This record gives sequence, structure tokens and C-alpha cells, in this order.
Amino acid sequence: QAQLAESGGALVQAGGSLRLSCAASRSMFIGQAMGWYRQAPGKERELVAAMTRDGTPTNVADSVKGRFTISRDGAKNMLYLEMNSLKPEDTAVYYCNRFWYDWRRYTYWGQGTQVTVSS
Repeated sequence: QAQLAESGGALVQAGGSLRLSCAASRSMFIGQAMGWYRQAPGKERELVAAMTRDGTPTNVADSVKGRFTISRDGAKNMLYLEMNSLKPEDTAVYYCNRFWYDWRRYTYWGQGTQVTVSS
């Protein structure tokens, strides 16, 4: 059964850091490229960063390059997003999911985790 559970979001000041976690079911995670996505109020969901099944970061958004780091733990079926130097424009609900180029067609998403960055 597909399952995704994001956690770690919080209210932080600009310049602060957070680490998001995603617990995925084995069927969602094993052998799959995974990604972090976000949706800000009034905006479309966007891809933040992805990681291939062998652990190579890919498709990192220009807006987060040098500040966010994606990682995965295959033994635990976990995906992480380390976020540093946070900016108010990073405020959004963050989601994890598999990554492929048709990700906009995905119908299953977890509940997400809210990140709010105050100025």
C-alpha cells in the first residue's frame, strides 16, 4: 500500500535551518527516484529537488541550490531535506513523492509538512 508521511516543518526565522523527513512505504521507495516538492499559497506545486534511486541529487531548483540538500536512507525507506539559510519565499507546504517527469499527474500525495519562514 502506498504511503508517504512528511514531518519536520515548523515556524522559523529567516536565516534559520530545518530538516524535513519523509517516511515512505517500501513499495513507494525501493528502486524509485524520489523528490521533494512544495506548494506555496496561491501557487502551483513545484519540484524542489530529486534524488535518483542510487542516491544522486538531480533536478535541484535554482532557487534552493546551495541552501537545500536532499538525501535518502535506503535501509529505513526515508527521504530527507536539509534546509539552510531559509528565506520567507521558502514558506510552503512541503511534500515528498516518487520522482519522474510526469510527476504533475500524480494523484496520491501525503499530508505534507508546513514550513513558515518569518522575516
